[in-house]
Amino acid sequence: MSVFRRAVLLASSVVLAACASTGQVPTAAEVAPMPKPRPVAPVRVGIALGGGAAKGFAHIGVIKMLEASGIQPVVVSGTSAGSVVGALYASGMDAFQMQKTAFALDEASIRDVSLFSGGLVKGQKLQDYVNELVRQRPIERMSKPFAAVATQLETGERTVFVRGNTGQAVRASSSIPGVFEPVVIGSRHFVDGGVVSPVPVDAARQLGADFVIAVDISTKVDGRNPGSLLGNVNQSITIMGQKLGQQEMARADIVIRPRVNDIGAADFEQRNIAILEGERAALAAMPQIRAKLAKLKTAREAAARPRVPAPAKGACKEGRLGRLLGQGCD
Repeated sequence: MSVFRRAVLLASSVVLAACASTGQVPTAAEVAPMPKPRPVAPVRVGIALGGGAAKGFAHIGVIKMLEASGIQPVVVSGTSAGSVVGALYASGMDAFQMQKTAFALDEASIRDVSLFSGGLVKGQKLQDYVNELVRQRPIERMSKPFAAVATQLETGERTVFVRGNTGQAVRASSSIPGVFEPVVIGSRHFVDGGVVSPVPVDAARQLGADFVIAVDISTKVDGRNPGSLLGNVNQSITIMGQKLGQQEMARADIVIRPRVNDIGAADFEQRNIAILEGERAALAAMPQIRAKLAKLKTAREAAARPRVPAPAKGACKEGRLGRLLGQGCD
């Protein structure tokens, strides 16, 4: 018999003798039960729709591409024109239903001119139009959590409407100063949310979104000198809005910018072009959206994975075998 075989037989005899001395049958090493993995919560995608008057039709194109790609926002926030589209989307309409509604829109149905008040347009028709489309449901009864952002005129503070009259909240959010009358709710007056929050990213976060897709349709300066007093004023307001919007949009995970700069604020005739530009911009952003969502999902799964505790150093082994190996408990 070779020396190697003798060594193996001797080691086996020692092990069997050790087990016999304790009356135990050899078993697999005792290990603490594996903790169950924690369930991984799905990523709550939110969409923040910015203001831009007639450019707002682009939001429909963005939502259409998101839905076609299997990405369904579960919370919606909107400012000004974004609040109009946001309310319809939160009510349960899909992108194709909203597009059909947009094509059927008669501008006269939402414009009620009043020359003897604090604005040219009262806004009551817009309020009634929105309430009719959402079937008179208040914000808290929408199919998706929804927030409309407005500006409180007395204090300049941002106001986020998450309950109450949907049409009235949209009207407040859309009341462009100098164009619409301020909206009176209680003892307060409200104007367009774009004054303080052009793209309401923070409102989407407040609704519980983990991942916010912001859609910016605001007018951008084009490098030209306006050349007139009114042009200078408008350009200055545009620059202020851009700077304000940049701060909040930096807190979004993705920013989509449809190319709608050439569409005028009241150019409802170009609604089809705006929708197409929204589709193009969303499609271009899709690889980045998918990559960031996958990264977030992977990080969540890793965080939920149970950690196996390492065995304590210097742990003793019961029985004769432990004593033979110098690891006995006595």
